[in-house]
Amino acid sequence: MNQIQQIREEAIQAIESSQSLEEIKKVHVDFFAKKGKITSLMSQMRNLSPEERPVFGQQVNELKNELQQAYDAKLEVLNQAAMDQKLASEKIDLTLPGIDFSFGHVHPLMIVQREIEQIFMEMGYDVLEGDEVELDLYNFERANIPKDHPARDMQDTFYITDELLLRTHTTAIQMRALEANNGEIPIRVICPGKVYRKDDDDATHSHQFNQIEGLVVGHGVTLSDLKGTLELLAKRMFGQNRHIRFRPSYFQFTEPSVEVDVSCHMCDGEGCSVCKDTGYIEILGAGMVHPAVLEMAGFEDKTITGFAFGVGLERVAMLKYGIEDIRSFYTNDARFLKQFERFE
Repeated sequence: MNQIQQIREEAIQAIESSQSLEEIKKVHVDFFAKKGKITSLMSQMRNLSPEERPVFGQQVNELKNELQQAYDAKLEVLNQAAMDQKLASEKIDLTLPGIDFSFGHVHPLMIVQREIEQIFMEMGYDVLEGDEVELDLYNFERANIPKDHPARDMQDTFYITDELLLRTHTTAIQMRALEANNGEIPIRVICPGKVYRKDDDDATHSHQFNQIEGLVVGHGVTLSDLKGTLELLAKRMFGQNRHIRFRPSYFQFTEPSVEVDVSCHMCDGEGCSVCKDTGYIEILGAGMVHPAVLEMAGFEDKTITGFAFGVGLERVAMLKYGIEDIRSFYTNDARFLKQFERFE
């Protein structure tokens, strides 16, 4: 009985003096665990007479219940204190301004590309993409530009090997599309992608730029079909009041070939500094697919004709948004890109 009283006093003192969860947990180990002091009392029952055991056991159980209640009460107090301390250290001031996350924007060239793709998909065109590393066969020869043709010098090509190069135009995708169709019609495709030429970078030239070329092949395709298609493109991209004009030109894979101008959207064709007082701005090249190109692709039916056109995305974006330096597209300046958020 003296041991019971002694353990009671030690336990009560240890519980009341505990100031942290770590200390109160140590009390539990010292007194309530399998090898704790309360358990050790129960092991002494074997030394008692049968008459003493029930009385001793009852006293030990009362001790255990008393100390358990005291322990639970103290544990609850310490848990609440720990929670209050944690809340005080981690509290959030709801009056502070939130974090301003910076979100990216669609690049202006991609905005223009998506617009053009959407226009032509609505007319039933397919969008085709190809490899930027291309064979000479499809980049030049199938486009009616043989190895001794002076136009190859005009392209200033990046050659990897004698037969492998960085494509100079997305015409290579058109040539592969013609071959893949194996003489079957109709063909209606547009071909977007990066192209590469050995140009010196300045305000209007870049060694890397983006093109979208279009190709239509079928029976009865005429130059007037080409003009109607490009006029729709000009109106959708630059405004419904725009109109286009054709000027004779020369390209190796089209005959006849034309340069296409659109009436100036700044002066409405009256003449200004943007259009150099001509009332028109050159936007792309086009023409009827050269018969030799169709023949090399396996189109033997002479009644099959087609038209093709190619437009530079940078050129369209510069005119559409009033950008004066092509290098602005590639400087990764977030302030420049943010201007186009409203066009997404």
